[in-house]
Amino acid sequence: MSAQASVTATARLHLGFLDMNGGLGRKFGGLGLSLDSPATRLTLTRAPANRVEGPESERAARLLEKAQAALTPDARHSLVVHEAIPAHSGFGSGTQLALAVAAALRRLEDLPHDPAADAAMTSRGARSGLGAGLFATGGVVVDGGRGPQTKTPPVIARAEFPEDWRVLLVSDPTAVGLHGSDEREAFATLPPLSEAASGELCRLVLMQALPALAERELAPFGAAVTRIQEIVGDYFAPAQGGRRYTSAKVEQLVAGLLAEGATGVGQTSWGPTGFAFVESEAAARRLVERFAAAARAQELALTIHSGLNRGARIEAVYARIA
Repeated sequence: MSAQASVTATARLHLGFLDMNGGLGRKFGGLGLSLDSPATRLTLTRAPANRVEGPESERAARLLEKAQAALTPDARHSLVVHEAIPAHSGFGSGTQLALAVAAALRRLEDLPHDPAADAAMTSRGARSGLGAGLFATGGVVVDGGRGPQTKTPPVIARAEFPEDWRVLLVSDPTAVGLHGSDEREAFATLPPLSEAASGELCRLVLMQALPALAERELAPFGAAVTRIQEIVGDYFAPAQGGRRYTSAKVEQLVAGLLAEGATGVGQTSWGPTGFAFVESEAAARRLVERFAAAARAQELALTIHSGLNRGARIEAVYARIA
């Protein structure tokens, strides 16, 4: 029996929804990428009573209780969150924390690993299956949206992210993406996306982004992501002050990166984090050096990241038998 379980789950980029129309019986769907950082790291052990400490401890405590009620009703645990993905920044922090807590509990108690079921159990698959899919496999995934009987939207495609490519993130610590009741209201009040726009989004993913990944061609991949972000950004603009981006400062710097050779630009989820893709570490460093002063002047963080082609790391320490 394991004595301790540890999980490391990393941030994801939400590169865009595919269908906010629903005319074919399924809605949303999406394209997403696992990043090497930031990450949520936690450790779970058995204890006489529940105890949770570290960043996001209140949320983690609620998630632990929900997972225990479903999986191990009679067990109690000590949970230490060593670090957490920043909340409400477009990285899927809530989903990764929920899945990490549930995965640690399953590993500690020798239960089968099941991210899709855990997403449904913790109410983290209401619109997107990207979080569960990327937690399981990493890389670039496409989820198939929600149908009438869907619990967690299924992953319908996965691709490796080229190891040489880099992702530039532009973060605004003064802004917060929509979440909670504001997010639910936005989805409830926005009209259906047109069939033509939904069709273009799906075609961009199937016939441009995924083939470009398979052939390791950054230019067509970036062009597809940029166009997806334009369509999705315009759709969500009424909920973001009339802009494609939550943060005007992020939007301005991302535009500068695009003008200087980056591609595949946009905002992950509700932001405020923006992103751009480049072909190499050298290209990423060149752009960071070029825009470092502008980022500092706007109190923005400009950082370099890699894609992650594996799922969450789940490890156990086993007690020795005397």
